Amino acid sequence: MDKPIEIAVIVAGIDEEYQNGVIDGIRHCAKMNNANISCFCAFGGVLANSKFDVGEYNIYSLINYSKFDGVILMTNTISSPVDKEKIIAKVKSTGLPVTILDCDEHPEFYNISIDNYSAMQAIVRHVIEKHNVKRLNYISGPMENPEAAERMRAFRETIAEHSIPYEYERVFVGEFRAADGKNAVDSFMSSGLQRPQAIICANDAMALAAVEELGNFGYKIPDDIIVTGFDNTYNARHNLPALTTVSRPLDDAGFKACEILIGLIIGREYPKNTVLNASPVFSESCGCVSVEETDISEYRVSAYKLLNSCRRDVSLLNRMTTELADTQDSASTIHTVSKIINEIKFDRFCLCLCSNWDQVVSNGLNIDPTDTSSYQIHGYTPKMLAPLVLENNINDPVSMFDSADMYPAPLKNGGNISFFVPLHFGERCLGYYIFTNSKFPTKSLLCHALMLTISNSIENIRKLVHLKSMVKELDKLYVIDPLCNVYNRNGFIRNADPMFKRTKASKQKLLISFIDMDGLKHINDCYGHNEGDFALQRLAGVISDCCKGGRICARFGGDEFIILGENACEEDIMALETVFEAQLKNINTIVKKPYTIAASIGTIVSEIQDNVTLFNLITQADEIMYANKKRKRTSRYLRHEESEEEIQYESSGNDQA
Repeated sequence: MDKPIEIAVIVAGIDEEYQNGVIDGIRHCAKMNNANISCFCAFGGVLANSKFDVGEYNIYSLINYSKFDGVILMTNTISSPVDKEKIIAKVKSTGLPVTILDCDEHPEFYNISIDNYSAMQAIVRHVIEKHNVKRLNYISGPMENPEAAERMRAFRETIAEHSIPYEYERVFVGEFRAADGKNAVDSFMSSGLQRPQAIICANDAMALAAVEELGNFGYKIPDDIIVTGFDNTYNARHNLPALTTVSRPLDDAGFKACEILIGLIIGREYPKNTVLNASPVFSESCGCVSVEETDISEYRVSAYKLLNSCRRDVSLLNRMTTELADTQDSASTIHTVSKIINEIKFDRFCLCLCSNWDQVVSNGLNIDPTDTSSYQIHGYTPKMLAPLVLENNINDPVSMFDSADMYPAPLKNGGNISFFVPLHFGERCLGYYIFTNSKFPTKSLLCHALMLTISNSIENIRKLVHLKSMVKELDKLYVIDPLCNVYNRNGFIRNADPMFKRTKASKQKLLISFIDMDGLKHINDCYGHNEGDFALQRLAGVISDCCKGGRICARFGGDEFIILGENACEEDIMALETVFEAQLKNINTIVKKPYTIAASIGTIVSEIQDNVTLFNLITQADEIMYANKKRKRTSRYLRHEESEEEIQYESSGNDQA
């Protein structure tokens, strides 16, 4: 086929051994068939933080199913029942062929599984019959998980066939996490029940944690208590004591899931259920001798590689954390991430950000960087940014791409596996990462920690952007009059002082106009303070319109305003005041109020002598303004007297008539 088959894989907890094994099988099969795998991964249920889980599981909303030919589901790894059901419902609605791991609850899907019941039954029977155990406790996975439910059913029915009663107090239901093993032992030890002879665990992670916690209580395994697991993981095989467990063909399961899906896509037929064999491994934790002797040389080599890899990754994480702590903007953050992430092996690494990741929502001082109404929680923005697209140590950023495309740039061929990992802070969606053809996401114990470090740094930059906006807003409030939207006295002083110094140094002339509103008290008293504010705003607008060519204006007091301009000449006085009076007349024509918006103005143009201050000049302009205002009052008084005399004359004339 010319165009590679595109397959979506949905999974959680890719750093766990079960997921690792299955994904390795999928990767192998996809490469053989030149298919591309897009693996959407979350780490939900890890930190017992509901907001964090929202941010993690949001990665599944990125999937554009129209871009894929089929889907592989590992929903048994997703601890959230709600998110799991959303995924199942969405996948069903697409009509795409689907293979699913270890789940027979959906007849539409092709299930690849092991016989969980028979495998757990063999373990429980062995412990009861071989080791004569009568008191068994059980640590289960989540009951909404089909595998956990089958293993629990096998446990209950097997002890029942041996006439051993089922006691609720001897059962602990967890999430398949290591912490559940510790918590279960603590619960059992404080229950008041007689100590169990054996603890059967639904997976190895819980079993190993249970072994460690039992040791903290002073119990020896298997002398005091037998412990068994399920999965035969690396740690289970190399623990001391080695776990009695169940070996399952994880790589084969992943390969088969991918192989069947590709076959379905090209038109082949398969049975709905494919069951792979799983076999019990009786080892040291139940008192049996392992069938296979441990190859200590092989173990030493693998242990050294693991430790060396962890040291390298810890160093990488520490350097990333240290250097990102010093970044103050997005550009330096991206540069630091690019420099350090290049030490990881991959064909391509992308850092994709929501287009609104640093958006500042401002309403005066109401800037709140924690305000949930202003940021992305569910889904991704229609347009995404990709400031980091690394290939061959070269960054080729993509300024904007459709989130529906998922990739900022298409892959050039088939046989690739890409891991989509969420980038978020709590529930706040910031974007996502993409690793293409890298083992780091699945094999490193620190991939998740590294991604969280980058996410936290980007969130810090986002908060810095908001803080800078707040500082800018505060500064604006400090220098801008909120009613008139011109400089206040603080703003005037800040901007006038350098203008005054420049004019003095260049021996140019300075223009100063002092303006005082006429009749504001009359407007307030007769029409209300809202109208007074309206009149002040219109006057400020007129004054602002007169400030061309670098002039500045400010509200100097309650109803007093000032204009300042450099490089002035005497002719500017007449020009400014003419424009001012014309604009006032025009605004009154426009607003059509029952009162007149009026003001008195006094203007000077002056050179600045050594012993003259700015406020000396302002005082001169103020005196001219006051003289003009006084003349206007006198003129109005005279006109008023003349009007009264005319009225009296007309009245007397009417009487004579």
